[in-house]
Order: sequence, then C-alpha cells, then structure tokens
Amino acid sequence: MNMAKAKMKQAVIPKFSSEAEEAEWWDAHRSEIEAEIRQRMKQKRPLTLGNLFRGARPSQPVTLRIPKEDLETARRLAARKGLGYQTYIKMLLREALAEDASEGIGTRTRQSPSRSPR
Repeated sequence: MNMAKAKMKQAVIPKFSSEAEEAEWWDAHRSEIEAEIRQRMKQKRPLTLGNLFRGARPSQPVTLRIPKEDLETARRLAARKGLGYQTYIKMLLREALAEDASEGIGTRTRQSPSRSPR
C-alpha cells in the first residue's frame, strides 16, 4: 500500500477548561502530533495549528476566471495581512457565504447578490 495514499489519523485539539488541562493534553500528545507533522511534511501535506484547531476539512480544487484587477487587488490586500492570496480569497468567500447564509440569502433564487461595501 502506498503510504502517501494511506489515510492518516486526524488529530484535533479539543477545547480545554483550564491551562493545566491544556498542558497535560499537549504533554500526552506531543510525540503523536510531532510524528504526524513530520509525516505530512514528507508527503508535502503540511499540518498547521489552524488545521488542528478547526479539524482538517477536505477541500476541492476549483478553477475560477477572475478579472485581472480583482486578482491584483486580492494579492495586494493579502500581502498587507501577511497572507497568501489564495488563502485570503478563501477567507473572503467563507465570510461572504456565512453572512449570506445568516441573512437567508442562500435560499432565494434568481437574485443578484447585493453586498454592502466592506
């Protein structure tokens, strides 16, 4: 079996009720987390603390045609925040989807999105 394709056990950092509980958890799981990080680095699938806190969500590659000016703006704004532009675009998309979902916009049909300037 190809190890790169083998499903890895997902490590997720739980919520802690105290600093002592968190320290105990890290002490108990440190070697496991470090081994997983090393394995993912070998597979070029890095494990970040952000992924651990959220629980890694599977992602689907997509191809989008984005106006050049919008892409340049996204790159510039992402750089100001110290982020990669793709990460920044995903964050914006996630925020917009959450906002629209909370407003019930996703349930309407055949309407163009109206968004207030940010």
